[in-house]
Amino acid sequence: MKKFGLSAIVAAGLGALVAGNATAADLKAAPAYKAPVVEAPQSPWQIRVRALGVVVQDKGHVTGIPGSDLKYDDSVIPELDITYYFTNNFAAELILGTTRSNVNGAGTISDLGKIGRTWILPPTLTLQYHFTNFGAFKPYVGAGVNYTFFYSQKANNPTVDLKIKDSWGFALQAGFDYMIDRHWGINFDVKKLFLEPKFDAVVAGVGAVSGRADLNPWLIGGGVTYRF
Repeated sequence: MKKFGLSAIVAAGLGALVAGNATAADLKAAPAYKAPVVEAPQSPWQIRVRALGVVVQDKGHVTGIPGSDLKYDDSVIPELDITYYFTNNFAAELILGTTRSNVNGAGTISDLGKIGRTWILPPTLTLQYHFTNFGAFKPYVGAGVNYTFFYSQKANNPTVDLKIKDSWGFALQAGFDYMIDRHWGINFDVKKLFLEPKFDAVVAGVGAVSGRADLNPWLIGGGVTYRF
């Protein structure tokens, strides 16, 4: 009986030791728990810096002079836009840039040559819809309003005075961002402004004249996007 009891005790001890080692091994092999990574929500603010081509429609007229026409210079300028996202789909964008353009006579007043020049500041505000189901490719469309300031105007002989009046216009827009990562991307954008300001001028030997400059420019830009 004593031998049997001692053998049972030894067997039970060995079994407990083996079970303990197995449990320790299982605990050691169990993977450590990792909490899921949750990205902070993006800021609603975004900026873009673009090179912007301003392609102006060559059209206009001087009131009372049949066949009169006007021509303007195209230009390339730096441009900044600021975008605020109300939701993932809806945003508002304000563009800021300025350019200089020469105004030239055409048609029956082509002999006037360069009539004058002016600086143009056309801040434009659009409401946009952004498509969000194309991954890194994020196209959008927009529509809005423009108010154009004409400043530092200068007449050129034989025009002795030139005043182009500040004017409201409408804007249509389409473009896309291609996001390289969470913050940085590249952008391509096209806007059409419907802008036809009125002007007054004084021409030597003719006197006071007035008319309308049908600018209606295309704004074609490309640049860098940064989402905060």
